[in-house]
Amino acid sequence: MGQILQLFDEEQAPRPATKDIPRNQAEIIVGDVRKVLQGFPDSLFQTCVTSPPYWGLRDYGIEGQIGAEMDIQDYIRDLVSVFREVRRVLSDDGTFWLNIGDSYTSGGRTWRDDDAKNKGRGMSYRAPTPKGLKPKDLIGVPWKIAFALQEDGWFLRTDIIWNKPNCQPESVKDRPTRSHEYVFLFSKSEKYYYDHEAVKEPAQDPKQKSKNRRTVWNINTEPYPGSHFAVYPRQLVRICIQAASQKGDRVLDPFFGSGTTGVVCNELNRQCTGIELNEEYAELAQQRLLLGK
Repeated sequence: MGQILQLFDEEQAPRPATKDIPRNQAEIIVGDVRKVLQGFPDSLFQTCVTSPPYWGLRDYGIEGQIGAEMDIQDYIRDLVSVFREVRRVLSDDGTFWLNIGDSYTSGGRTWRDDDAKNKGRGMSYRAPTPKGLKPKDLIGVPWKIAFALQEDGWFLRTDIIWNKPNCQPESVKDRPTRSHEYVFLFSKSEKYYYDHEAVKEPAQDPKQKSKNRRTVWNINTEPYPGSHFAVYPRQLVRICIQAASQKGDRVLDPFFGSGTTGVVCNELNRQCTGIELNEEYAELAQQRLLLGK
């Protein structure tokens, strides 16, 4: 298992995607996804599985980073633009799996202190309360994005609740602790590839061996010792890739982060291309892929 790590040169013409990525070897491209994607030909990938930076929750220390927009509408527009390019580079029967979490208004606060229990919680900025909302409001970011993508041309096929049995504790006393995130399944076309047999789940009825996968997935979060603090679990990615592709297919992750999508692609014998803005995270993903976990 290995990887191809390369830097994107913005001064050169858009680069064509590598034609033949060896199996069990992920391609990692360091650069701004908004520019890198323009270099890929149409219909290159079978599926896209990704988790972009959540709005207003993390400061990755990169100028122009998606997720740090002061206006929620700018964040949505940025993601719609990125995923429009993703739709172009997907095969006609391809799918797009989007993991996204929600957030609350900042209540007028302009920064956030560090938390020993939650790496990366500290932020030097806080976006102002969006127009029309109130302090402490739940923003509804996932559905705002889902509806914007639907309007832009994607087929919104289902919402999936990722329930986290071992969720991060919260100190709030005036609402329940949030223990879930969303995974949305989009398709490029009305008809698309989906292997329901590959992702069946055990049936409670002893007379049945399995049943069609439901829309609530109980999956523990996974600790990762690296410096990247927003890592979605391999099991969540595994289900998406098994349902959406076959061995040897190309998988895209435009927000590669610590490389979870690449690790699972190696495991399942898929080819993977990951795009990551932060060179430090790309190097972390490179090391992780070498270890295979």
